[in-house]
Amino acid sequence: MKHFITFFTLGILVSGVVKSQETSPGVVSGNISMLFQSYEEDSLIGAVVPPSKSGLNAYSNIIYTQGNFSAGLRYESYLNSVLGFPGRFKGSGIGYRYARWSDKEVGVDVTVGNFYETFGAGYLFRSYEARDLGLDNAMDGVRLLLQPIDGVSVKMIYGKQRLDFDSELINGDGIVRGINAEVNLNDLIPGLEDAKLRITPSYSFVSRFQEGGNIVKDTLILELPKNVAGWEYGTTVHYGMWKGGIHLTKKINDPSADNGYIYKDGEALMGYLTGNIKDFSFLLQRSITDNMSFRSDRDLLLFDAPINNIPSITKNHTYNLAATLYPYATVINGESSFRGELYYKLKRGSRLGGKYGTKMNLVFSTSYSLDTTSLSGVEGLVNGYQRNSWGFGDSLNVQDISFEIERKFSKNFKAKAMYMNLQFNTLATPVTTDFKGIVFADIFVLETQIKTAKRQSLRTELQVLFTEQDKGDWATIVAEYTWSPHWFASIIDQYNFGNADESKRVHYLYGSAGYINGPHRLSIGYGKRREGIFCVGGVCRAVPASSGLEVTFTSSF
Repeated sequence: MKHFITFFTLGILVSGVVKSQETSPGVVSGNISMLFQSYEEDSLIGAVVPPSKSGLNAYSNIIYTQGNFSAGLRYESYLNSVLGFPGRFKGSGIGYRYARWSDKEVGVDVTVGNFYETFGAGYLFRSYEARDLGLDNAMDGVRLLLQPIDGVSVKMIYGKQRLDFDSELINGDGIVRGINAEVNLNDLIPGLEDAKLRITPSYSFVSRFQEGGNIVKDTLILELPKNVAGWEYGTTVHYGMWKGGIHLTKKINDPSADNGYIYKDGEALMGYLTGNIKDFSFLLQRSITDNMSFRSDRDLLLFDAPINNIPSITKNHTYNLAATLYPYATVINGESSFRGELYYKLKRGSRLGGKYGTKMNLVFSTSYSLDTTSLSGVEGLVNGYQRNSWGFGDSLNVQDISFEIERKFSKNFKAKAMYMNLQFNTLATPVTTDFKGIVFADIFVLETQIKTAKRQSLRTELQVLFTEQDKGDWATIVAEYTWSPHWFASIIDQYNFGNADESKRVHYLYGSAGYINGPHRLSIGYGKRREGIFCVGGVCRAVPASSGLEVTFTSSF
């Protein structure tokens, strides 16, 4: 049965091609991506050379579509995997394959094989891929999407999750089952189709089956549950330009490696509100998560086989110093968080807005520990702690205050400036081994873009981070020149000029150049990469220091 789905999918692909010759032709599409790195030893930055001296990550998706039917596969190669990605990923083979039939007229959509899916806000179930992190928890089984009547949609999933890759797809042990129902009341209730107020409630249920066992705590012998279930209630409300939502998620006792094998129930509460008031637009978000780690294998850690996803409350910064030195990862065992964003645009032609207008953005986000009390004795061994409220705890995880202003001064010149005040607890997110405690940092960025000639431009970034903690002050300079539509070249220098150890005041210099032709992109780079943490959406992976050549190629067809 191991290769049944693969052969089944390939068989349908072939039969579909034959059939297409008799009826309407099908369409083949896909994409290719390759990342090659060679390594050089550099004792100054701690870069080491693996035995293979190089690494290659590559994949290609091939999709065949004809009418309501589609099927596809993804061929992957890790020879050997690039440093920083899961080292156990190795070999070449098919890592993703599926067949799908979708008929919108009757409201039926069925997939066999691999698929990605999300229920509600994802706090209970989210199957997705973050290739830059090496994260892929694709489901392998059956997905059924139904729309029995207007205004009602149902999702049902059943299968295992991708865990590993060794010349073929390797799934984890646990089985995941779930159902999600969403109701659009305006489409369901006659007379409300055109109402300005739109309400969409939803409900999700997910369970995991994994063979149990026993654990020993002190003198207690505790049985691990074979079935763990969770459910989520949610409602989204639209009114004109305003939108809000609230989601309550609960999970029964799920002792795991994440929580120290305690039996406390898990809960999460998330609400948000966004809208416009004249020239202002805003976002308010509040999130509390308590013991909501949920995996298809209770004994795994980091980003192996997560059933759900708890996104970070902080802003996803794009500038080098703000994004890579102290990126915040969600504390999955529990945190209490808040985020507020305010956008304002000064009108074009006004005294302050200038000829082309001016955009401003203010963001405040913070995350604390939970308000809890530790339990003792037998109760402490079994449940660990109790949460006292939905409020904030005593320990700060992160506080991020940033302000951006962007203005176009002429047809050929525009600029953006950012200031960020950061308080970052390295005990909550251990991004460094050199300092334990709260880092207080101020970050300044100036970005400019100049059109130097027809279809040519120069973009620069000047960044500086000041702190008295950890490794001290940093600076980054970025320059990128583009000859549209094909050529580009860039250079980046990251310099730890404030390090107390003068021998570690290193320039991490990296240069690259590339060529773009439609959907095809080739880039070649060479230089030093700093050791650190790379994060996407609150999920992070460690990246070792490296020095050497890097080649990337992407294409779609």
